[in-house]
Amino acid sequence: MTVPASLFPVPRAARLFLALGGLLGLLSVAGGALAAHLPDVLFAPSGRALAREAVQMGMWHAPALLAVGILLCVRGRRVPLLLAGWGFALGVVLFSGAVAWTGVTGRHLGPVAPTGGSLLMLAWLLLAVDGLRR
Repeated sequence: MTVPASLFPVPRAARLFLALGGLLGLLSVAGGALAAHLPDVLFAPSGRALAREAVQMGMWHAPALLAVGILLCVRGRRVPLLLAGWGFALGVVLFSGAVAWTGVTGRHLGPVAPTGGSLLMLAWLLLAVDGLRR
């Protein structure tokens, strides 16, 4: 027996974060394969380890984005959840992107990775704050 979709409408923001979580998981697996199998010449010195770190952070935050999407379905549209979702999405792009860039090129992008990391930490805090709210 199938349930009509109109009985359980999924908010647009929830669909977005669910899709972003799935895409981030996909990109993390693909990035992990590249980090494991590309020739050493394509990485800066110690760059393979940095690429793996970037992939790992992406993979850790893919389920976080999925959780935000699910929580938006269950709890409804809430500002801390929306901000947490955007913090995870933007934070992982900045952090993982900058770390992977450094791993491949050997050049740092200045404050990009720390900014992304700060956004990730803020997103986790917002998720905790939402969990404590009634």
